[in-house]
Amino acid sequence: MKDSAPLFAAVDLGSNAFRMTIAQPVPGNRRPLMRKVKSLREPVRLAEGLHGDALDALAVERGWQALERFGKHLSGFQQGRVRAVATSAVRQARNAALFLEGAEARLGFPIDVISGQEEAELVFSGIAHSMPCEKTTRLVVDIGGGSTELIVGRGKCPVFSESLNIGSGTFGTRYFAGGRVDSRGLQQAEQHASLVFSEVDGCIREHGWHAAIGSSGTARMLSRVLKANGFNDGGGDGITYAGLLRLSLALLDAGQVKRLHLDGLQQHRQGMLPGGLAIMLAAFKVFGIDDMTPSEPGLRVGLLHSLMDNGARH
Repeated sequence: MKDSAPLFAAVDLGSNAFRMTIAQPVPGNRRPLMRKVKSLREPVRLAEGLHGDALDALAVERGWQALERFGKHLSGFQQGRVRAVATSAVRQARNAALFLEGAEARLGFPIDVISGQEEAELVFSGIAHSMPCEKTTRLVVDIGGGSTELIVGRGKCPVFSESLNIGSGTFGTRYFAGGRVDSRGLQQAEQHASLVFSEVDGCIREHGWHAAIGSSGTARMLSRVLKANGFNDGGGDGITYAGLLRLSLALLDAGQVKRLHLDGLQQHRQGMLPGGLAIMLAAFKVFGIDDMTPSEPGLRVGLLHSLMDNGARH
């Protein structure tokens, strides 16, 4: 029998990669569940093409080509069942209107440039739906290519959120040009991130969070590499400060990300590693994190639940 549940699609124009998830609701459950039908990822590296607050022609073209491929999978979708959002790199680009005009034509659907605040709320929504926990106050750290979102929340309700203009892609360009890594660059990147995090540390600590979650591709990458190479004490899962320090030593020893041969490190993520690692080290230090649980759900899952909730009301 053919599955009659409607399909919904969420498209995330991130600063590192463009991603699309197509899913359908699973009926008959107490809490909303969904089944993923298709996931696509395109390493567009939009933040790398941001020069003087404008996207260069190559970055624009990479983005357009990716969205044209996404658009082919969305043929026949109703408008109310697709939402596409653009985040940090497009927010910052002064030629965003030019990019979006071509992007929407190729995708076949409107693209919303969302604020950092809405991005943070969608990230938390995705985690809250997929990792329900009514009693524990959680700190969510979402390190993207061009921005980092921090959210503190309990149950499904965020009580504090902030979007900061530091990301693995922009840090990679600024402190680790050409993939070169040395102690000075790593220290400067970590100090920069620590300074930015320190500005919101007081607000975050006053909410008394008890568990830390990393919702981004950066967090999942770090967790995978730490586990695959036994960098955590006792070889445990997740992200630990000791594991991050061991990874930073391995990176410094290699001196160049292309010479870094680690289990679990995918080639297309190599360029994001130094910047993401520096920001994560700073987050652990400033916020006093002991360990962090990586989470697959995030922005796109939050978008999908929002679409499905709206669909159920109409």
